[in-house]
Order: sequence, then structure tokens, then C-alpha cells
Amino acid sequence: MQRVTLTGATGLIGPRVLRELRGQGIEVTVLSRDPRRAQAVLDTPAVGWDLLNEPAPAAALAGRDAVVHLAGENVAQRWSAQARRAIRDSRVKGTENLLAGLRALDADAGVPRVLVSASAVGYYGAHREEPLDEEAPPGKGFLPEVCVAWEERARAAQELGLRTVQMRIGVVLDRSGGALAKMLPPFRLGLGGPVAGGRQYVSWVHPDDLAGIALAALQDERWSGPVNATAPAPATNRELSRALGHALHRPALLPVPGAALRALYGEMAQVVTTGARVLPAKPLMLGYRFRHPRLEEALGAALA
Repeated sequence: MQRVTLTGATGLIGPRVLRELRGQGIEVTVLSRDPRRAQAVLDTPAVGWDLLNEPAPAAALAGRDAVVHLAGENVAQRWSAQARRAIRDSRVKGTENLLAGLRALDADAGVPRVLVSASAVGYYGAHREEPLDEEAPPGKGFLPEVCVAWEERARAAQELGLRTVQMRIGVVLDRSGGALAKMLPPFRLGLGGPVAGGRQYVSWVHPDDLAGIALAALQDERWSGPVNATAPAPATNRELSRALGHALHRPALLPVPGAALRALYGEMAQVVTTGARVLPAKPLMLGYRFRHPRLEEALGAALA
């Protein structure tokens, strides 16, 4: 595999995936709503694409071996009607328009053979302690419904002859963004602690493993369908709080009431106050070796 097109390259996980691809000597073209900024920030060729309003441009798809599709509006915000629409449309319409661009390609120009598309463990909805592999059914509610529609649009690439993989991404332990970045300020002040009792599971993943799973999905033809992109040892919120406090050499004893989060984030707070114990059954079965399988070491690496 020599040439890959990447969407969502300036998001939380895009730069890490880009670095992994480059490290393998793969030529990467970025699709971005702001190609000048993307090219300046990432130092890689970028092509403009308004993912909500037009098919992905043939210039960025023809002659490529694969597409990695990570674009999507940030979920971690209060879910107003406008935010819900942006979260859904960026994933569902964006993937529809990516597929429209692929369908328009002339076969003689070279059509990608693989699509690796992001999804999320939000697919499963709220669960208690039962372990969930890739065969578990979707949950109910806004995020599961978005993930189901998102995966359906990506799976349509099979009709064009592409092998498709849907990465159900867990909570990414990245200090520059996402859940960990929001946790760091209070924990550094010694004001952190478990949320809503702390018994709910957090299915986490280190960015290095997320990028590694994406690369394995691109290169190994055995990978197809939904794949849980999570570490093999999900932790409860209480365990995560304790491990983060230990990594920062701070106490992590102050509980955060679920009501406080609901007041701040509204319905979105359920992502934090409930959880799911998601296991990477397919990656383990296919022989993927996690670089950061244990929470304490993964947090240390993320904070280093």
C-alpha cells in the first residue's frame, strides 16, 4: 500500500494516524474543509472538500490504494438541536458524500480497494458490567442511532468492491484533547475524583494503539466489518480516576455528582455517567499486539 487519502486529519486522532502512515512510507493526501490550514499544520498535501455539501473530489481519490475516514463533529459538547444536527450530519452526510465521490471515479483512473471508517463505542449505548464484543447489538438513544447510520453508509462501499472496516473507537487517552484533556485541570489541582459513583466502565484506548489498529486494518485483508478500537482492559470510572491521580501524584477522592455534569452538559452527560465494557475481540483474534494494554502505563505514556 503506497497512497492513502485521509479525512479528519486535523482532529484529535487524525495527526497520530497521519504520523503512523508516514512512518510506514505511505504517501498521504488530506481532505479538509480548510486545505491551506491543514497543509500548513500537517505539512502534507491537502485538497479542499465541503463534506456536507458536495461529493469528495476525484482528485483526492483517484489512484489511491485506500481511504481512512475520520471526519466528524466533536461529540463532547452540550447537545442542542444545532449540535445534534452537526454531530449527525458530519458523520452520516459526510460519509454519504465520500461514497458519492468514490462512485463517480472512473475505473481506469484507479479506485481505492479499502475504506477504514471511524465509528464509536457509543454504538452500544449504556450497559453495566457485561463484556461487549463486536457482535453485541446497538443500544438505544442518540449516539447509538448516529453510529448505526454512520456504519451503514460506510458499509455501502462494499458495493463498489472496497473492503470496509468500521473502527468503533473508545475514549482516547490524549492530553491534547478529548476526555483526558478535560479531566487534567481539576485533577492537577487535587480536585478530581470518580463521577456519578464511578462504577460505570470506560472503554479507553491509547492514541498509539488507535493508529496501530487503523494501520493493521488497512494492510491486513483479514480485517473487515466492525472492529472495537479499545484497549483489552477497560476500567471503571473509579479505577480511571485513581490511576490518573496516581500518575499526577495528586489525590483523586472528590466525587463528582452526576447531577452536576447534567447541569453542565445536558443529555450529553450520559456519555460520562453511564458506560459500556467494550472488548477488542477482533483485533486480539487477528493478532494485533497492543502497545499500551494496561491503564497505568498508558496514562503515563499519554502524559509523558
